[in-house]
Amino acid sequence: MTDSLIIAGKELNSRLFIGTGKFSRKDLIGDVLEQSQSEVVTVALRRVDLDSKDDNILDYIPKRCQIMPNTSGARTADEAVRIARLAKACGCGNWIKIEVINDNKYLLPDNLETLKAVETLVKEGFTVLPYMSPDLSMAKRMVSAGAAAIMPLGAPIGTNRGIKTKELVRIMIDEITIPIIVDAGLGRPSEAAVCMEIGASAVLVNTAIATAENPAKMAKSFALAVRAGRLAYLSGITPKNKRNLIAEPSSPLTGFLFNEGKDS
Repeated sequence: MTDSLIIAGKELNSRLFIGTGKFSRKDLIGDVLEQSQSEVVTVALRRVDLDSKDDNILDYIPKRCQIMPNTSGARTADEAVRIARLAKACGCGNWIKIEVINDNKYLLPDNLETLKAVETLVKEGFTVLPYMSPDLSMAKRMVSAGAAAIMPLGAPIGTNRGIKTKELVRIMIDEITIPIIVDAGLGRPSEAAVCMEIGASAVLVNTAIATAENPAKMAKSFALAVRAGRLAYLSGITPKNKRNLIAEPSSPLTGFLFNEGKDS
């Protein structure tokens, strides 16, 4: 029995998405993708230079991978739409991660402008995955607008602080029918496992892998953690409200060694 993730009709075996920013060398990306076996890769359009005869970031991404340009740098819906159209014109396909940020301090997404971009690009035939601050009402609007998946942040971009929005993300997982992909802020493989244990469909990781001493090994660690967390979720973790507040032995406490001879 397979446990694949399906987005816009595309079947994915890996639930770890990889971002390509912050790598010290572009050639590290190939090793990371090989070790992680990730199948969805995000790229910022400004890093794509189709006229360059060497050191083009797309040259390091295997053909098996789905390229998902992001609209990094967009401050409004109009700017995000323009970047998406340029990415498609450059041959990057119709998958797009909408990223609209006009907050320079915390780099938090503007959900309203993001929704506007989703509405426009879905009508143009794009497969749209919006990056957003966890908000159930806004997520539902994005679903209604035709988003293929929702990507709530775990913590501010690049902070490696883990899933600080866990309860909000959990609510979205319970209430949203399309895939929920935790994006941004995850710093350790164990944090990716937590996301998967609560029912996230996938996670997207960049900084934690790109800035590790050995990015390829860290990518493999994240891949294993994602698989472990997913398996735990499918196995049926006992909900906290069903757990005892006091210790409960796994074996009877009857002291059979001390009862010898009493029944003879």
